[in-house]
Amino acid sequence: MANDYFQFQQFTVRQSRCGMKVGTDGTLLGAWAQAPAGQCRILDIGTGTGLIALMMAQRFPEAHIVGIEIDADAVSQARENVMESPFSDRITIQQCDVLQFDDTDGFDAIVCNPPYFVDSLTCPDEQRTTARHTVTLSFEGLAKAAFRLLKTDGLFSVVIPTDNRSSMETAVRMEGFFLSRVYLIKTTPQKEPKRQLIEFRKSPVNKTDTEEESIQISPNKRSPWYQQLTQAFYIK
Repeated sequence: MANDYFQFQQFTVRQSRCGMKVGTDGTLLGAWAQAPAGQCRILDIGTGTGLIALMMAQRFPEAHIVGIEIDADAVSQARENVMESPFSDRITIQQCDVLQFDDTDGFDAIVCNPPYFVDSLTCPDEQRTTARHTVTLSFEGLAKAAFRLLKTDGLFSVVIPTDNRSSMETAVRMEGFFLSRVYLIKTTPQKEPKRQLIEFRKSPVNKTDTEEESIQISPNKRSPWYQQLTQAFYIK
């Protein structure tokens, strides 16, 4: 990976003007989040570089994806990334605050790699603060927006640090969401889960699908699970 771009198999993500660069969290969510088969609508909240929107477009070839982003520079770069991809006719990037975003048709799936620093000191770089800290989008605000924009039978998927799970769950349950799928993600098998992939629905489920997986089996060696999950994206 160069500092200003990341090359995937089917598309390139340029990121020099974005506060949040391509990372493991976004790649995990883009490869893991589910959406209905066939024609559907997917919303990527805080799209940043457009990475997750591009990954969802590749995985769901009949879906139309809307990526929304509050930062003007990121919006400009995400649009460039989309236009250079094979999926430009199915991805729309809009500059707006999700709290003011409205859509009368609703979405079949919503994905978000949200800002997660809650009480820590903000960064002097305003763009990075917007991308990484909850000062502009709290978990409560995200939950309200997702519940309002998601269809009754839709899926809402996020990736968050393990330390933030309790706060996120409290926020979404207050809105009426139910936990449907959780993957606890370790860096290596010996470590504690560092991040979590979580899926919510508007209706109760009989059983929450819970798994524990590792990204690597040893330093710099991807686990079979992560290798299979990302095999359509990373260049071998």
